[in-house]
This record gives sequence, C-alpha cells and structure tokens, in this order.
Amino acid sequence: MAIVSRMTEAAPWFDERHGPLPALLLVLTVVTGLVDAVSYLKLGHVFVANMTGNVVFLGFAVADAQDFSIPASLAAIAAFLAGALAGGRLASSLGHHRGRLLAVASYIKIGLMAAALGLSMLALDAGGYLARYALIVVLAMTMGLQNAVARRLGVPDLTTTVLTLTLTGLAADSTLAGGKGPPPLRRLLAMAAMFLGAAIGALLIFRVGVSAVLALALAFLVVNGIAGHRLSSSTQAWTAGG
Repeated sequence: MAIVSRMTEAAPWFDERHGPLPALLLVLTVVTGLVDAVSYLKLGHVFVANMTGNVVFLGFAVADAQDFSIPASLAAIAAFLAGALAGGRLASSLGHHRGRLLAVASYIKIGLMAAALGLSMLALDAGGYLARYALIVVLAMTMGLQNAVARRLGVPDLTTTVLTLTLTGLAADSTLAGGKGPPPLRRLLAMAAMFLGAAIGALLIFRVGVSAVLALALAFLVVNGIAGHRLSSSTQAWTAGG
C-alpha cells in the first residue's frame, strides 16, 4: 500500500504541493480544446481561449485578410478580459483556499457554459450574427475566468489555455539543452489534453453539431464542480493559497 501511495503522489496528476489540482486542470485543458474548436470552426475564425491567436487574427483582419473579422476578434478579447477580471476578483477573495476557489469558479463556469449551450440550441440560427457574437462573448468570458483562476492556483505547466511556455519548457529544460528541469510527463499530458479536446470537438462539430461539443464541455465542468465542492472544505496543506 505504501508503494502504491508513493506512486500516486509521484504521478503528474497528483503531488503533495498541489494535491488533485493537476488532474482537475488537465480536465479544464480538454475543455479549452473543445471550445476553441467551436469558436474557430463555427464562429468565424476566432479563438475564445487563445488570445495570442486572436491578436494575430486581428492583425490579419486589419490588413483585410479574408475570413477574419475585426469585431469578432475584439469581442473575444474584450470578453476574455472581462472574464479574467472577474476571475482576478474571485481569486483575491477566495485565493487563500485553493479548493474553495476552484469550486466557486467551477460553479460560475458551469452557469456560463450552460448559457452557451442554451444559446446554441435556440431557434436562432447558430450561424447568425447575434447568436455568433453571443456565443463568442459567453465562451470567451468563461475562458478568461478559467485562465485567471488557473494562474492563481499556480500549478506549474498547467495554465489550461496556453501551451507556448509549456512547449518552450519542454525543450529548454531538457537534458539535450543542458537543463535539469522537472520530468516532462505533465507537460506532455497538457499538450495531449489540448489536442484531445480539439480533435473531439472537431469530430463532434462535423458529425453532430456545436451543441454536442458544448454539452460535453459542460459535462467536464460539472465533474470539476463536483470535485471542487468536495475539496472546498478540505484542510490539507495543498489547499493553502498565497
């Protein structure tokens, strides 16, 4: 039993410093892949989680490149910032207990994702102007909140929405580069989670529809919400925030 316990605590989805947070943040990384598949493939070549991409897309749109929209990129960036602002305020008030912060953030994201799912199922044409921008705003707010909370939770290599630094660390900290960084498995899992979410999202969009992707994203958030609720009263050392 002691060997099994040590193996579990050494796993990339659990450690003494962060408890079960790595596993829960990997789930949220899958959600990121799902919603960015929706936004890019069905909402007009815009991201709701990857703001680096949106800034680049905005530059393309300003240069009058086809299939890119200045209003869509600006709407996504503004909504993401609003969500991040809300996440920052939430982290300021609940950041002393990471389990409680995760739980409350999960509840809010469940509400936002449920609203997005409802919007996608309305009689309004999902490709229509109003529905498109409503979905961009709601999903980008969700991802902004998620990113801000993940930043406050502070689990290395698991920002849930950005992989650029993860990829950089994977190469720059490797023994080939002369580094002595942490084992690469968690970083590889983060990349795999994003890939899996994007691939599943694209398959569901092409074969079922947008609502199926958002329903799956909502299911993942509900799982995190249930886990967060159970962790919100935990007194274990990992729950202490800065």
